[in-house]
Amino acid sequence: MAGTDNDKPLTKISESFKELAATVNSQAADVELAAFSRACSYVSPLFGCLGIAFKFAEMDYVAKVDDLAEASKSILTLQSVIDRDIEGNCVRKAGSHTRNLLRVKRGLDMVRVLFEQILAAEGNSLKDPASKAYTQVFAPHHGWAIRKAVAAGMYALPTRAQLLRKLNEDGYSDE
Repeated sequence: MAGTDNDKPLTKISESFKELAATVNSQAADVELAAFSRACSYVSPLFGCLGIAFKFAEMDYVAKVDDLAEASKSILTLQSVIDRDIEGNCVRKAGSHTRNLLRVKRGLDMVRVLFEQILAAEGNSLKDPASKAYTQVFAPHHGWAIRKAVAAGMYALPTRAQLLRKLNEDGYSDE
């Protein structure tokens, strides 16, 4: 049914992260890994909506979120993930849950900065907001070849209107 909250990824993301924020702000409990990975999974479609420029980021992000979701079956909290990897001396090891958590955080940062830039920008192009977000979040961790490939892909981004339509946020819902 068009116009429901289930059809609106941004609404699901907002609600999930508000719940996580309430947990963090309560200082009563640690953030559950399952709730965190579930909230992060709602962000995945955003990368897909951005096209080829962010295809690698989407695949990497989804794999890392899936790893954290699988880990949540035996590890209850984010703090426990970090503590285990510190004890196992594998925080910096490729594929460790902590390193995957870092990559997921960067993905979340990318989306946050992208939407901040979209809100601040005028016009319908996503090239400048996406370029600024990539430069701020991912570029410092990528080599020259990846940075150049992403720069080339920026020309294939959807317009702001197309992105909002893909996210069912174009203002034409059945509400």
